[in-house]
Amino acid sequence: MRVISKAGEYGLRAVLYMVSGSTEQEYVNIREMSEKLDISFHFLTKILQNLTQKGLLRSYRGPNGGVAFLVPPDKIYLTELIKALEGDDFFDKCLLGLPGCGAQQPCPMHDFWKEVKEKLKTEFERTTVADLGQSTRQNRFRLMP
Repeated sequence: MRVISKAGEYGLRAVLYMVSGSTEQEYVNIREMSEKLDISFHFLTKILQNLTQKGLLRSYRGPNGGVAFLVPPDKIYLTELIKALEGDDFFDKCLLGLPGCGAQQPCPMHDFWKEVKEKLKTEFERTTVADLGQSTRQNRFRLMP
């Protein structure tokens, strides 16, 4: 079951890869990241450009270039990251993708998904990228396929 897009999945993995590295100020090479995470370089570049345009990352071109956090990871909550990757209406979308789904015209999944979305949003509002990076390092969670 896919709740977020491939771009959202790859963006989350890339940001977690970055925050799980040695320092948050260090630029991470996009080519190296794409190879380690097994993500198309061009697709990953587009995703990271989007996060740069949204003001979460900064980029630097050149031999030692790459991407780094513009906003400190302990100030980026998952709600902000998900909205940057999936759109501001992520928590308002119908699970079945039906337009106009709501209390007036619910889909079969509406009530169930509404509860799940609310819980998910609450957790995302209290969890930062730094929190996930720390648990990734401590528990040696995997980011690669």
